[in-house]
This record gives sequence, structure tokens and C-alpha cells, in this order.
Amino acid sequence: MNETDKEIKQRDAVIAENETARQTGSAVRLSVWAIVVAALLGLGLFGWLLAR
Repeated sequence: MNETDKEIKQRDAVIAENETARQTGSAVRLSVWAIVVAALLGLGLFGWLLAR
């Protein structure tokens, strides 16, 4: 393997790591939003039941 191939493989590995980190960050943000929406819906339902 020549030097260029090694550089390409190293660069691809860095790109893959960055992509994994980006996807993890997106998944965390989505989970937080889902929890917030579920909590708000739950509180709304609880309030509605108390008002009845």
C-alpha cells in the first residue's frame, strides 16, 4: 500500500467518526424533543382530567 492509500484510509476513518458523532447528536436531540412533547401531552391530559 502506498502513502496515498494510507492517507485516504485515514481520512475516511476520520470522516466516519465525524458522521457517527453527528448522528449521535441528532438522535439525542430527537429523543429530548420526544420526551418534552410526551411530557407536555401528559400534563395537558392530566390537567384536562382534573378540570372535568
